[in-house]
Amino acid sequence: MSAARSAVRRSARNRVLEGARGKEQSGHIAQQPGGNNDKNSGGEPRAKRRVQVEYEKTGGNTDKKLKWEPSNWRQHLENIRQMRIARDAPVDQMGAGKCFDQSAAPEVKRYQVLLSLMLSSQTRDQVTSAAMCRLREHGLTVNKILETDDDTLGKLIYPVGFWKNKVKNIRQTTLILQEKYGGDIPDNVPELVKLPGVGPKMAHLVMDIAWNNVSGIGVDVHVHRISNRLRWVKKETKTPEETRMALEDWMPRDLWSEINWLLVGFGQQVCQPTSPQCTNCLNKDICPGAKKK
Repeated sequence: MSAARSAVRRSARNRVLEGARGKEQSGHIAQQPGGNNDKNSGGEPRAKRRVQVEYEKTGGNTDKKLKWEPSNWRQHLENIRQMRIARDAPVDQMGAGKCFDQSAAPEVKRYQVLLSLMLSSQTRDQVTSAAMCRLREHGLTVNKILETDDDTLGKLIYPVGFWKNKVKNIRQTTLILQEKYGGDIPDNVPELVKLPGVGPKMAHLVMDIAWNNVSGIGVDVHVHRISNRLRWVKKETKTPEETRMALEDWMPRDLWSEINWLLVGFGQQVCQPTSPQCTNCLNKDICPGAKKK
């Protein structure tokens, strides 16, 4: 009788074990031979193995790429500030920031800043300033310019560079300002550069001077030339717009407004296009483009 009961117990135990094995085979986690995946042979939790990803560095720290900046640029800048301390270059007396009527209504001031920059393209500051004086005496508002015929407008701005094209651009731009902006000017770069005769350099200077909003560095031929001579660009740039993007990539934003007037005046007085006065420059020993004698 006891033998029969023993056989029944063994049979029941076998069925239980078979059921357990079936659940393991159909379950979500398969056991490794020899024991539980989550525990070691002593019953303690097993540490999970971490597979190192190819780009990860040993030790858990990822190296940060250092931002490029020119050699000696801070000393270059400080020396140029010292050479420009008198602020007696043409741009300081006759630049776009000096050509508008300080007593005019805000929208008229902004319009005059825009026109002074349109006239200044490929034109000396002295010529631009004289043209702006004649325009202001004539009446430099949106309505007054739209009432002025092209011949008269041409005589007022001559001899600025490309004066005939500028007459057309001024006429078209002024009409757009009246129809689309209520006589004011756009307050952002994308809309400014859509105006006839307005490029990125002008747009960023308009934002700074007219709207007191630094949106970018105004790069003209002086800033372009000097930035390449000082190696303030990682590789040589061919256009002012390339130079602007290269400078903005590394230069602290709080310097963007200062750079235009600082380098323009420096380029007018010392670092000139031809025959730069390297012997009188405080950067002569640390400027990569200095002419050694």
